[in-house]
Amino acid sequence: MPERNDSLLNAPPQRILVIYVTRIGDTMLITPVVRALAKAWPAVTIDFLGSRTSAEVFQYLPFVRRVGSLKKKWVRFQGWLPRRPYDLALVAGYDGDGPFVEYALRMAHRVIAFRQATDDLNYRLLAAVERPAFQSCHAVDYLLALLAPLGIQPDGRYLSYQISKAEQEWAVQELAPLRTGGVTLLIGLQIASFPTKGYRDWPVEHFIELCRRILAEHPHAHFLIFGGSLERERTRALHAALAECSSHYAGVLTLRQTGALMSQLNLFIGVDTGPTHIMGALHRPMVAMYHGSSPSSLLAPLEHPYLWTVDHPRARQDGFTPDGYPMTDISVDTVFDCVTRALRDANQYPNGANTP
Repeated sequence: MPERNDSLLNAPPQRILVIYVTRIGDTMLITPVVRALAKAWPAVTIDFLGSRTSAEVFQYLPFVRRVGSLKKKWVRFQGWLPRRPYDLALVAGYDGDGPFVEYALRMAHRVIAFRQATDDLNYRLLAAVERPAFQSCHAVDYLLALLAPLGIQPDGRYLSYQISKAEQEWAVQELAPLRTGGVTLLIGLQIASFPTKGYRDWPVEHFIELCRRILAEHPHAHFLIFGGSLERERTRALHAALAECSSHYAGVLTLRQTGALMSQLNLFIGVDTGPTHIMGALHRPMVAMYHGSSPSSLLAPLEHPYLWTVDHPRARQDGFTPDGYPMTDISVDTVFDCVTRALRDANQYPNGANTP
């Protein structure tokens, strides 16, 4: 029978490990948890382990010492050290995160995680936190529940992301030809989510009409089209329709380069996906669209001063299914109205402003 951890921490930890192996957007949602740990224990060193593609959103955050990655298929063979290097580990995740909890138990003297499927694993935890009911609270609050056993209060619920000086300089240089060419308004576009969440995507035709309306009122606007390689056919169609006033970056930038260019925008317009969460941490004007099965009340950036959300008109109604009511139900008129209001605030941001 494994030794049970009956008491909470007797002294502030010196080394903390946070594990959350998930997608980019979900990784951003745990930044308030890590920030709160750092504020509660200013002398602590915190390491973060995530997925290979998403852990880098933690780079340059001042409250994290080291960033790394884990793979579920290999984690069972890792962490078998003669000593545990961490005083405390927090493991976030949903069903199926047991292998990462086992890894944390090998790496840390005390572990907090959401309640697991087996009593044996729960018995070995410092605290097995009850998972909030599905869609019963905002995703940030879901993750902040991991702090409750420690008695730590949140240090805000906003998301954190840091642009490095080198990244900012690169972005300014990259966009310099547009600015010298007369562009006065830079607008970023994220037209697609990831393939398994394709029902969140707003039609390309709607984006084209929206951009043409914007150009009618702001003829010196220029659009930066973001995205990955999987939606390149759609992003190229949008670029072709706006050939004289857009730059196509989908599938050619790193995640960090995308964030750097986003920090230079006057406005961002996008659907619910990872880069939209990054933009939500930059506190610059943005318009975000949400599918009815995952409304803004559950996923939109919190404590954001210049955010306009557009929910599906039938969000959270009984019987709502991911493919039951398409995003085409969100009209161009509705989004353009939010864009118009957002642009009124865009002038408050000087070009090149960094993360607050």
